Amino acid sequence: MRADAFLLAAEALPFGDLQDLAVGRGLVIVAPHPDDESLGCGGLIARACEEGLPVHLVVVSDGVGSHPNSPSYPPERLRALREKETLAAAELLGLAAKYVHFLRLPDRHVPSAGPEAEGAALAIAGAVRTCGAGNLIVTWPHDPHCDHQASAELARLACSKLADVRLLAYPVWGWTLPADTDVGPPPRGLRLDISGQLVAKNMAVAAHRSQTTDLINDDPKGFRLEAAMLAHFTRPFEIFLEI
Repeated sequence: MRADAFLLAAEALPFGDLQDLAVGRGLVIVAPHPDDESLGCGGLIARACEEGLPVHLVVVSDGVGSHPNSPSYPPERLRALREKETLAAAELLGLAAKYVHFLRLPDRHVPSAGPEAEGAALAIAGAVRTCGAGNLIVTWPHDPHCDHQASAELARLACSKLADVRLLAYPVWGWTLPADTDVGPPPRGLRLDISGQLVAKNMAVAAHRSQTTDLINDDPKGFRLEAAMLAHFTRPFEIFLEI
């Protein structure tokens, strides 16, 4: 199926309930970079926290690839900033810092195989066991970013170590795929109504100031989320796809 038709169909998936995602237990969200959790799952995190469900967030990469040439934010300082932004975003969504785990794998070079990947998969599986998650939620494998694809593989590896855990995906950079990209069969999954959590989600996204503003202005090649991209995440629903 072409990407444009797939994403249009995903936007029309039936609405489900929070329990369809939590399966009566907890949730583990895997974010390739600091900010992906707010973009793709901010509403879900907020709803789950409001209803008292256990939620754990696993952030895979250190995020330092967003501004690799900034003199004022060398890698260690940038990593600290992005983790601080993530914790601020999580708090706005109702998630305490103790439930946020940073794996600190290298941004743009997250491994999908080998010892580091195995260690990351074990960490993700540990989070699932800790909160009794019935679903593990990660970025869509067709997202056109190497770290998003690697994170999806890490989540798959984690699921292989667990019993009775389903893998679901949320698109982030998938919205930028060329229209004629083949992404396989039609989408299955659900949409979650987050109209009541949209304000909190928008605030969480905005908390990632290094990615949404000119906070870091001394790297000509520095990354910034553009308005057209952000528009995909200001809608009153989020999409969760069966893998």
